[in-house]
Amino acid sequence: MTKAQTLPAEPAAGPLSGIKIIDLTRVLAGPYCTMVLADLGARVIKVELPERGDDARHIGPFIDKKSAYFMSVNRGKESIALNLKREEDREIFEALLEDADVLVENYRPGTMEKLGYDWERLHERFPRLIFASASGFGQTGPYREKPAYDMVVQGMGGIMSLTGHPGGEPTRVGTSIGDIGAGLFTALGIVSALYERTKNGTAGGEGRRVDVSMLDCQIAMLENGIARYFATGKVPGPLGARHPSITPFQAFKAKDGYLTIAAGNDALFTRLCELLGLPGLAGDARFTSNEARCQNVEALTAALEARLTGEHVSHWLALLGDAGIPCGPINNVEQALSDPQVIFRNMVVATDDPDVGEVRMAGNPVKISGFADPAARPAAPELDSGRERLLAELKARKKAAE
Repeated sequence: MTKAQTLPAEPAAGPLSGIKIIDLTRVLAGPYCTMVLADLGARVIKVELPERGDDARHIGPFIDKKSAYFMSVNRGKESIALNLKREEDREIFEALLEDADVLVENYRPGTMEKLGYDWERLHERFPRLIFASASGFGQTGPYREKPAYDMVVQGMGGIMSLTGHPGGEPTRVGTSIGDIGAGLFTALGIVSALYERTKNGTAGGEGRRVDVSMLDCQIAMLENGIARYFATGKVPGPLGARHPSITPFQAFKAKDGYLTIAAGNDALFTRLCELLGLPGLAGDARFTSNEARCQNVEALTAALEARLTGEHVSHWLALLGDAGIPCGPINNVEQALSDPQVIFRNMVVATDDPDVGEVRMAGNPVKISGFADPAARPAAPELDSGRERLLAELKARKKAAE
């Protein structure tokens, strides 16, 4: 794709086509949520502060002074700059809400109330409007007004305590799972509220309040850590690259690097031992059941790696893969993005930015029959670039109502 090529001006058709979302979010959690909804066909109108816009516009990495970070989570949206403390801008904002389906914001709780846009007033005026908020700690509770970022909730929610190697320093998960998790749960809440509104009366259905806390989402994703704690009473800690309850299910050292092997049941373990030329391990009393293998994981790891380190990663991937043993390489980002499966599934897409040309980014992982999954996506908007179009629409709607 060259800079001169024209990409679609509208989001691709999807199951959310016809849904209009007013997006007051910024940085990552909220914009990620609304990007997911835009990828599924919704029209997303991003309301930004005049002059500065979304803070993410000023966060790197940059391509020719434009934020690739911002572009990666705001594709396919429209932008209008409004100062919600100015009466004329409030009038525009409220006019946008008149036929909107969803309002999404990720301000600190209390901000919307100060602006006069609390749930009660909005619901009275726009009864069909779904009002979704993603915040650090939610709209209720003793922490509701505290600020939070991804790092804060990763630490507070317990996930950092499970990440890294035993005895190591606290380790942040390598992607912003605090923000992205909240964005995904908020999108799920919005879609659920849209379904419930439609189910209960299409045009007359009632909007709902969606309240998502980043900390709540971290707790929800603790998964095995919660199960282990309540089952044993012991506080789990980091285990490096192995699973706490399934063995062998981890990264193993080979001659020239590491690979993952996930032999998740006794039959797979027996087959693994046979392929490695270690049939005696499967009959060893220390390894005959998953429970026994978990209790003797260090001994089993040593026995397997004594064999695995004798050959290259590629050798083992071919041998184990052909035999149906779940396994894989440990890719860096470049390798992951160039993987043929990733490419085939259209998980690297491109936008055509008017200033910097082609910008590549992650695709939409939700594939739905009957809807295209285009490799070319609309670019992220320039600040306030949708103003003329949006004001013209509002003027036409007002004229038609007269």
